[in-house]
Amino acid sequence: MNKLQRKWVFLCSLVCSLITPVIALAQAAGPSVDDRLKALETATKSAQSAGDNAWMLTSAALVLLMTGPGLALFYGGLVRKKNVLATMMQSFAMMMLVTVIWAIYGYSIAFGDGTPFFGKLGYLFLNGVGADPSVYASTIPHQTFMVYQLMFAIITPALITGAFAERMKFSAMLLFMALWATIVYFPLAHMVWGDGGFLNAALNTKSNPLGGKIPALDFAGGTVVHISSGFSALVCALYLGKRIGFPKTPFAPHSLVLSFIGACLLWVGWFGFNAGSALAANSLATSAFVATHFAAAAAALGWMIAEWVRQGKPTVLGAISGSVAGLVGITPASGFVTPMAGLIIGFVTGVVCFVMVAEVKKLLGYDDSLDAFGVHGIGGTAGALLTGVFANSAVNAIFKDSSGNPLPSGLLEGNSRQLMNQLIAVAISIALAVVGTFVILKVVDLILGVRVEGEDETMGLDLSQHGEDGYNYDLDLVTTGSFGGEISPSPVPGTARAVEQ
Repeated sequence: MNKLQRKWVFLCSLVCSLITPVIALAQAAGPSVDDRLKALETATKSAQSAGDNAWMLTSAALVLLMTGPGLALFYGGLVRKKNVLATMMQSFAMMMLVTVIWAIYGYSIAFGDGTPFFGKLGYLFLNGVGADPSVYASTIPHQTFMVYQLMFAIITPALITGAFAERMKFSAMLLFMALWATIVYFPLAHMVWGDGGFLNAALNTKSNPLGGKIPALDFAGGTVVHISSGFSALVCALYLGKRIGFPKTPFAPHSLVLSFIGACLLWVGWFGFNAGSALAANSLATSAFVATHFAAAAAALGWMIAEWVRQGKPTVLGAISGSVAGLVGITPASGFVTPMAGLIIGFVTGVVCFVMVAEVKKLLGYDDSLDAFGVHGIGGTAGALLTGVFANSAVNAIFKDSSGNPLPSGLLEGNSRQLMNQLIAVAISIALAVVGTFVILKVVDLILGVRVEGEDETMGLDLSQHGEDGYNYDLDLVTTGSFGGEISPSPVPGTARAVEQ
């Protein structure tokens, strides 16, 4: 080896001795590109899960807000003041009663996999309902989905109470609602939304175990919530009969202020009801949110205009009733239609429900105290059918071909079959609600009797059922008379309060 070769060997050795530590340091300093990509993917999924979970927990709280205080105030203001506490208590009671039933067996019947009509009891006592995602939503804990659906189960029977307001025993109401949730609501929720439900619109593929024989579209509860409660309300009103004095005695709302506040809370809470049904904080939730708001506004306007033309004046009660009707009508369609279709659905529903409440109810003469049937039964039916007309695959590609390409969703898009699917779902919901409610009422009537005695009804349910007054006008003040003597206001006897209207 000559001198030049030795120099080259020395130089190469020197370079290698310098590069080797650098390479080793680089390897030890950080993960590889693949590792970094995997870490980024994990962080992204975690962030998405956190965002979706936060939105769904917020939505669950909004839906609970709809029952208490929303519905409680809305219904409470519409009755006479001697029944305000009893009416509000009925909504609050559903928050207690249905929660317990749901935890024990209700969720399992509604959302456990099983037959097309009932879920198995695999989730009994919430067994297996924990932090892992479920088949229903891949980015939120199963427990989050469970508690979100619980809020729907709470408000649905609470809606029925508007039909028999001011005349049903509290004990009978509790037993009736427990049986109604078990026999009507839980199976219907399974049929429409549950794993393998008969009316579930999701596709029947190996990658998606959901889907039924009749793919009905019900994004947030047109059939499950509003048709079931509305038609059950009609059966209750007919079975219990008219209130004493109806229709000759005026039954004006005792506080439209309470009802106004309740209606506004319902409007706000309904965003959790409809937009939350996207089960994620995504663009579909936004679309449902916008359609919901547009429909409520259009329906309030439609009801108000119709009332203005018929009666010569637009009333506050009419406007807030119209907004609720619009919210009902858009519920099944909210995740399938465009905002402009939401305007149409809302306006049509508002006018139809006004005609039902102002004309048809008077013509038929039944005493649906707070128009639960006229608003929820009719509004839910109109909304379910209009969903089959206006559903748009550009909003929600619920139907796809074997290659994954979107198929038409509604009648206007070319899917004429969907309107028939909607009609079948409506018919099944009505049949289950009517038959189930009548049978349950007969059983409860035999056990407890469903209607209060005439004397108790005249006294008011606040005193007869709960021993309390909604409003205490007795002043614990001592005033000084003109001659310097002290005058203490006398307490109003319970018998005097009992005749207040």
